[in-house]
Amino acid sequence: MVLDDAREVLKIEAQGILSLIPKLTLEFEKAVEAIYQLQGRVILTGIGKAGIVARKITATLNSTGTPALFLHAGEAMHGDLGMITSQDIVLAVSNSGETDVNVILPSIKQIGAKLIAFVGNPESTLARQSDLVIDVGVEKEACPLGLAPTTSTTAALAMGDALAVALMKRRQFNHKDFKRFHPGGNLGERLSVKVSEVMLTGEKIPKVFPLQSLSEAIQEMDAKDLGTALVVEENQLKLVGILTDGDLRRLLKRKTPFEKTLTGQVMTPDPKSVSPEVLASEALQLMEQYLITILPIVDKEKRVLGIVHLHDLLGKVEYKVKVRE
Repeated sequence: MVLDDAREVLKIEAQGILSLIPKLTLEFEKAVEAIYQLQGRVILTGIGKAGIVARKITATLNSTGTPALFLHAGEAMHGDLGMITSQDIVLAVSNSGETDVNVILPSIKQIGAKLIAFVGNPESTLARQSDLVIDVGVEKEACPLGLAPTTSTTAALAMGDALAVALMKRRQFNHKDFKRFHPGGNLGERLSVKVSEVMLTGEKIPKVFPLQSLSEAIQEMDAKDLGTALVVEENQLKLVGILTDGDLRRLLKRKTPFEKTLTGQVMTPDPKSVSPEVLASEALQLMEQYLITILPIVDKEKRVLGIVHLHDLLGKVEYKVKVRE
């Protein structure tokens, strides 16, 4: 009986994946080409089980040559929308197309990012708001109650794999490239070094002071193009806070005039930071744990030595680490 139940689940899920093949249309081709031509990153988002699927697709894209990040839709409404730029593509995963992800759709449009949907209901709100729609709908869930996401999540995962593989072939991603992005190659080596070897230093660090006007701080953020600025004491450059796009968005909601506001009034005090001796892998784990994209590097007196960005740790720039051929 147990084995029969298990066989039935596998049969239903296999049929669900196979049912996606006729649904592959020009929209899928357009999605692949749009991501291939992308100057930014793919930002994946989802809620609940769909969010877990989005995280897995994120990992697959990163390991196969497509820079990607996961954005929690709930956290997006509290500042994390700042990680999206007009150069990015947002890929939203949802079976119903009527989840909390829809709350951030107007903001995505306002930012200017293109929106792609992996959705089970092509007539849903998410589908209607998207630039490209990939139908991942299935006939039924393997769950006998038809409630627990089972076949639907399997189908979305499979479509994510199809997207990643299509992009691999479009990029002519080969064995040498694959090695660079896996633990036996460059990514593993990069994450095994100290953050001091990969951090940005000197003039590349966006730094502002607590008593500096917010307008000046925004100019520094814009000039350094990291979406953030470290707030330091003017004399010893001791880290006292961080100013992010999220802080600015919250200030806008309060309708506070920028010209009358000081940076210290808006900053987030006592941000997460690490010493230069910390491994890049530990820094990445900390950033993922607290859902942050920027991490200051400081000495024992909290003086700023450098800054590291999540995108850099995931391989978007060149590093000092040499790849073993």
